[in-house]
Amino acid sequence: MTDRELPLVSHHIAGEWVASIGGREHTDDDPWTGRPLARVASGDADDARRAIEAAHAAFDGWAQALPVQRERVFRRAAVILERRRGELQELLAAETGCGAHFANVQLDFCQSLLEQAGSLAYAPTGQVLPSDVPGTRALAVRRPVGVVAAIAPWNAALVLAGRAVAGPLALGNTVVLKPSEESPMSGGTVWAEIFAEAGLPPGALNVVTHASGDAGMIAEELVTHPRVRRVSFTGSTVTGRRLAELAARHLKRPVLQLSGHNSLIVLADADLAYAVDAAAYGAFVHQGEVCMCARRILVERAVADEFTARFTAKVAGLRVGDPRDPATVIGPLINQWALSLVSRRVDEAVALGARVLTGGTPQPPCYPPTVLADVPAEAEIAFEETFGPVAILEVVEDRDDAVARANASRFGLTAGILTGDTYRALDLARRLEAGIVHVNDQPVNDEPQMPFGGVKDSGWGRFGLGFAAEDFTELQWVTLRDTPRAFPF
Repeated sequence: MTDRELPLVSHHIAGEWVASIGGREHTDDDPWTGRPLARVASGDADDARRAIEAAHAAFDGWAQALPVQRERVFRRAAVILERRRGELQELLAAETGCGAHFANVQLDFCQSLLEQAGSLAYAPTGQVLPSDVPGTRALAVRRPVGVVAAIAPWNAALVLAGRAVAGPLALGNTVVLKPSEESPMSGGTVWAEIFAEAGLPPGALNVVTHASGDAGMIAEELVTHPRVRRVSFTGSTVTGRRLAELAARHLKRPVLQLSGHNSLIVLADADLAYAVDAAAYGAFVHQGEVCMCARRILVERAVADEFTARFTAKVAGLRVGDPRDPATVIGPLINQWALSLVSRRVDEAVALGARVLTGGTPQPPCYPPTVLADVPAEAEIAFEETFGPVAILEVVEDRDDAVARANASRFGLTAGILTGDTYRALDLARRLEAGIVHVNDQPVNDEPQMPFGGVKDSGWGRFGLGFAAEDFTELQWVTLRDTPRAFPF
């Protein structure tokens, strides 16, 4: 099939499928086969500006829609998503190397997301406040902010794009979504298709796609355009910091979910069989390309040898290969650059003295599940988020040592504690500098209604439908006078 015979993925702006203003296109490639899947519109700042204006034009109508009208859109969208489930599983595999298990995780999350989001239309929008001024009634009223810029990554494309748009839309805002160049369909245009069929008014959700290297110009337009009032970003800390600095110059509030270098603590009283299974899942689900994955496994010395032997054996048996094969656990990394980065960081750690317990040799386009021990603190993989199937084992003296090592990271997204004493684990959880802590579970967990987000260099603000109103509405103080007020002059 020639490039011209491939299906075309266009921008979705003002309810229409449109080409880029400049007419440019690129291909979206399968990370497993390397073959192109589609031709994609290569957008730029002009396309982003066109989408922002469309979102602004649609805002008043959508913001004033009756709660039942907004709720019905989300209810219909949930039905459409379920109907397309098989198709979307195949798309996630082809576009992002996502295996069957993690595809189902994403689809289940998004189903719940849509079913819950409609209820936001009926959430309380204000409260009556006591006033010390006689004859005054005071209200605090929440109202939608306007246009929201949503910038989503590729690694959990369906979930992270869905999460970026659902809350703002349900609260009456309009959205411009910029998906990653690695997932323009599963992280972008699929959502435009679903919501358009569900009856979302034209312009309420707009999608602008782009080629590799062009994300910066579109993101800058989305952040600096005066019509955009909020910025929702999920991605790396490096990029998030740049966007936050840019947003600050324009006095705009960003919501940022950034990198993680997450710890899983295995205490001596943990059930080791369960701990091995939990650690293997937490470190290697979706070939480690999840921000919540356990990068460091901190094992109390009394059980370190036994845990290491069991864990290494389990990891060595994880199947590597085609993400379309239901037995595959470790699929391809998203692109050659990602594969090279993982390989370089493992090689650097080994050169500095780390031991490879299993894995460690690239199998393009995959990297095998790898376990490292004795990783020096100066190795990049010891302190930088590395999106890939690599786990670091560290022996700790006791629970206090484990907490101290976990907190030494500049990141603070999520953590897990495996122990036989859940009461004591709650005390450890309070001491961990992480936005999310799971006791007797690994770190990869999420639900649409939960306050998802990190501390330190892992983010700012909280995602989750139960907390969306805090970031995607404005709080307005309104007073009403029952009687005329007396003025001194």
